[in-house]
Amino acid sequence: MNKRKKYVGLERKKAIAGYIFIAPFIIGFLLFMVKPLLQSLYMSFCTVSLSAGSTEMTWAGLKNYKFTFTVDPEFTSLLGTEVLRMVIYSLAIIVFSFFMALILNQKFKGRALVRAVFFLPVILSSGVMIGLESNNQLIANLQNSIETTTTGISVTDALQTILRTTAGSSGVAGKVFDALFEIIDNIYDVALASGIQIIIFISGLQTISPSMYEAADIEGCTKWESLWKITFPAISSLFLVNWVYTVVDFCMRTDNEVIKKIQEIMLQNLDYGTAASMSWVYFIIVIAFVGITSGIMSKGVYYYD
Repeated sequence: MNKRKKYVGLERKKAIAGYIFIAPFIIGFLLFMVKPLLQSLYMSFCTVSLSAGSTEMTWAGLKNYKFTFTVDPEFTSLLGTEVLRMVIYSLAIIVFSFFMALILNQKFKGRALVRAVFFLPVILSSGVMIGLESNNQLIANLQNSIETTTTGISVTDALQTILRTTAGSSGVAGKVFDALFEIIDNIYDVALASGIQIIIFISGLQTISPSMYEAADIEGCTKWESLWKITFPAISSLFLVNWVYTVVDFCMRTDNEVIKKIQEIMLQNLDYGTAASMSWVYFIIVIAFVGITSGIMSKGVYYYD
């Protein structure tokens, strides 16, 4: 009985500590995010008129949403394209970060340096890397020079041509190959977006007791069987965490065409009502996707004490 009370008390202390850690986020969300969210939602049902020093909102019902789905020629197609890219790139980032974490968790010389190389873009992406990629004329000129002076046959292009010829240029197989080669061509973006996920996976791998692998080796398990029977179940909860983080992070990318479209409507056309409706449509779709996929993945998550 005393052991049970001690266990319940320990669990309660852990829960309290958890709430204390997330309290700053909850307080900040309630103070700074709830009101703008509600204003944005209300704005999506209004016609917004801007004047010097004031904003007038006139209730328009579903007018903005009808324009978003039936009048605007680009939004629905951009939405479908970006959702598909979100799924493909999120899967690629999860797979890449997991296998990189497996490699970086091994003991070898220079391991700390290699880990820093993968995590460094996360630190610099607060502004330095974005500036280098978008506003640096030197890098832009260098890239153009490489493209104009590079000659010969690209191995990737040759392989893509062979596989597409074998599988056919249309149908599901052709679309799959297009998606795969798009990821290969943009492996730099995948690696750049995998720093946080790699660190999370490494932290989970380091919590697995070596004695579990030793016992599996004694029982005659291969490395492949240990991966599926020990490693995957032990860090399955981290796949869920990384999946949610990756999807949300992808939706906030600077090259997101839906975000660019919303910014164009808001800043160039000064149509805040339509921009708000597009934002909420995109937000609801992403939240629904995260909820459905998280619910499916949570059924395979193994929690252990």
